[in-house]
Amino acid sequence: MDRFDAMQAFVRVVDSGSFTKAAETLHMSKTSVTQLIQQLEARLRVKLLNLSTRKLNVTADGAVYYERAVRVLADLDDAETSLSSAAASPRGRLRVDVPSPFARMILIPALPDFHARYPDIQIDLGVSDRMVDMIGEHVDCVVRGGELTDQSLMARHIGDLRLGVYAAPGYLSGVGMPAHPRELEDTHHRIVGFRWARTGKLFPLVMQRAGERVQAQGRYVVAVDDGNAYLEAGLAGMGILWLPHYMARQALDSGELVPVFEDWHLESMPMHVAFPPNRHISIKLRVFIDWIVELMARHPSVIQRAPV
Repeated sequence: MDRFDAMQAFVRVVDSGSFTKAAETLHMSKTSVTQLIQQLEARLRVKLLNLSTRKLNVTADGAVYYERAVRVLADLDDAETSLSSAAASPRGRLRVDVPSPFARMILIPALPDFHARYPDIQIDLGVSDRMVDMIGEHVDCVVRGGELTDQSLMARHIGDLRLGVYAAPGYLSGVGMPAHPRELEDTHHRIVGFRWARTGKLFPLVMQRAGERVQAQGRYVVAVDDGNAYLEAGLAGMGILWLPHYMARQALDSGELVPVFEDWHLESMPMHVAFPPNRHISIKLRVFIDWIVELMARHPSVIQRAPV
């Protein structure tokens, strides 16, 4: 038994949840993959997988071994790609999680450029605004807006998003244009609520003008925890919303949204790429982070600061 082949086969089976799918990605027969797992279990003298007619389950011992195996394979891949000949063409799989509007409007449209530069890097992209267990879910990095609350993570500041306050013309025609942020607390006005997945709290509106600072919460009839849903609720006239300019730009151009409180200033939202505090950053992760920084620097909705 080749221990590397057996370890790789086990990880692929767990990742895919199927011997058949694992065999396809490894370009092996299902029988060969099954034999490798059986030989691995015999060598370790533990049961790694429980098989039934409907589902494949990882045992407690299998889960522990999987965690170690993923790290060993990643370290081996990094060791190979650290060589000068391989470093010029990094390869391997990256697991990345980004907010849904960022994926739809900024990242995914630019991915052909990344693929052209690094054709051997495979990206498994999670699209969400949820809290991600980066260690438990084997995620290499996340892109997130706002202040970082998990101080155990490493992070690189990639820019600051310009924010604005907007509303659909149909909403404003019914209640009128508010002149001051405190009017959002009045009963005839409403907002679209955005609930942070990290805290469960609503994202407040904090604005400044000529030395006056106002924090308004507002009343809502709908609150969401997804950026795309938040924008759609605003377009539907469910209330006033505040969001990054890149999300509102198309709707502003089409007249589906109009700016509110234009003489007030909102602090920009910092953006970071965060990753687990490993011993080192793999080459494939390093080039992806550098590319994200470059991408954000080219985007007109981002305020660039000195690199951190």
